[in-house]
Amino acid sequence: MNQTPANPMAAVVRTRLRLRLSATAESIVRGGHPWVFADSVREQNRPGQTGELAVIYDRQDKFLAVGLFDPDSPIRVRVLHAGKPVTLDAAWWAVRLAAAVHRRAGWFDTHTTGYRLLNGENDDWPGLVLDRYATTLVLKIYTAAWLPRLEAIVKLIRARLKPERMVLRLSRNIQRAAAIQGWNDGEMIFPSRAAESSSAPVVFLESGLRFEADVVRGQKTGFFLDQRENRRLVESLARGRSILNAFSFSGGFSLAAARGGASSVTDLDISAHALQSAKRNFALNPSEPAIARCRHECIQTDAFAWLAGNPGRRFDLIVLDPPSLAKREAERAGAIRAYGKLANDGIQHLLCGGILVVCSCSAHVSAEEFFSGVRSAAALSGRKYTELQTTRHAADHLVRFKELDYLKGIFLCFDYVNR
Repeated sequence: MNQTPANPMAAVVRTRLRLRLSATAESIVRGGHPWVFADSVREQNRPGQTGELAVIYDRQDKFLAVGLFDPDSPIRVRVLHAGKPVTLDAAWWAVRLAAAVHRRAGWFDTHTTGYRLLNGENDDWPGLVLDRYATTLVLKIYTAAWLPRLEAIVKLIRARLKPERMVLRLSRNIQRAAAIQGWNDGEMIFPSRAAESSSAPVVFLESGLRFEADVVRGQKTGFFLDQRENRRLVESLARGRSILNAFSFSGGFSLAAARGGASSVTDLDISAHALQSAKRNFALNPSEPAIARCRHECIQTDAFAWLAGNPGRRFDLIVLDPPSLAKREAERAGAIRAYGKLANDGIQHLLCGGILVVCSCSAHVSAEEFFSGVRSAAALSGRKYTELQTTRHAADHLVRFKELDYLKGIFLCFDYVNR
């Protein structure tokens, strides 16, 4: 791996990188937003290196903010601190980590050992997340600006949290740059980078249920921890019901529903690997009588196509939790229409008194747009319905910025079938 300075938390510079911004961007940063876009930079004293600290000055030549510089990203600076000048030494970083950990103190007990410890910009660690799965930590970074500081970050996390092991996950867009510096997606960075990364899933607890997480190759950091609260709600509604879990991934909603007393659960997913994981998750919980009684069916299929057909299949509770339907702003309008159609297709499979749960993880679709689209589909169905509740991010996935506000859920109960 490339050589790093003795103190990689410090700036790696000759002359401090200084930036000035447009008036609009300056106001946005002063208001607490963590991103500076490339087209907002009006003045720069020299070319910057990936990962060095960029100091931003205002129009009166006073300190405004400091952040991680990335010359290859549209987000040119990820702000670490704004306001009065500070020294970003090892102690400063330790305090920042401690603040995020302390924020979550008392939220989880021994029955839940899978949760988020650092949620990127929302915890003042822009472009970096840290998830716990029992005694394993998974560090995922979304910007190459963290790469020069990675060894120091790992050391800091180890000292504070004392994990048995730590796995590195890299966003796809930075994997090439990381490989040049000797870092690879899915590698075990503790206890030993020289050791082979174990491909075996990690088993953790959520509300007393045992789940596996593929921390090396799985989506996100290995599991969708952000849906924990919605899974608990589905469990509370499942007793005696037949459940359809579309886009089921590893069966999180299904397992919660089974423990809640569901008579049967049917998983739909296009991935055979995901469905096998769902089966293993059911097998991990043999001591739960309700799970043992529940009939579990797995169907490998395109869930969109399955829902648009199969008119003879009806269920008491349907969960629709698709992948993001708008990964960029240009896809927003199409995604809103797609959520409405998806909800409409789901309603066609609901029995009398059935409950529809629809979720969105598309940040480019606002909560108002998403909820409105689902409600419109419900109204157009001709069936009477009651809105039970809407949900947003879990506490450990706190959100402070509009661009990072992605998770929405809505629960609707339909009274009858219009024949």
